[in-house]
Amino acid sequence: CCLPECECIWTDWIDVSYPDSSDRDGGDYETFENIKKYNSSWVCVKAENISCRATKFPDIPIADLGQTVKCDVDTGLICNNKDQQIGGIIPMPVCLNYEISVCCIPNIPECTTSMTPSTTTSPPSSTTSRVTHSTVSTTPPTAVPPGTPEGTTTTAVPPSSTTS
Repeated sequence: CCLPECECIWTDWIDVSYPDSSDRDGGDYETFENIKKYNSSWVCVKAENISCRATKFPDIPIADLGQTVKCDVDTGLICNNKDQQIGGIIPMPVCLNYEISVCCIPNIPECTTSMTPSTTTSPPSSTTSRVTHSTVSTTPPTAVPPGTPEGTTTTAVPPSSTTS
């Protein structure tokens, strides 16, 4: 299945964005896009896992902070000031400052290519078989027999593979 050198590696805590309490349309955006903007050498081929926390409350799970925050492996962390309510852990409706740590697959060929074949192997084979069938059905003499199951040897193959 997986090569040991391809197991994800946790980054240090990353904090590239700070929420502006005076900007209702602002927030805290520890997104992969922003991290790349601030650190062009940052590479995360595939985020396997993510951990998000408030810098002032590192030991409190973000779910217990009373803030509306999105933290996932597809984007990173997004906190919009406009989504926050008065109350919770801070008296103002603004985002806390958050930081994230990401578990990334290493950017080495053995790790990145092993993910690709499984996604590309299936579609070409089904595309190829469809092309073969459409080529057969465009030939006038062969267009009539596919309607008759007896004349097609392909219908005899699936039952035997289903039985085994």
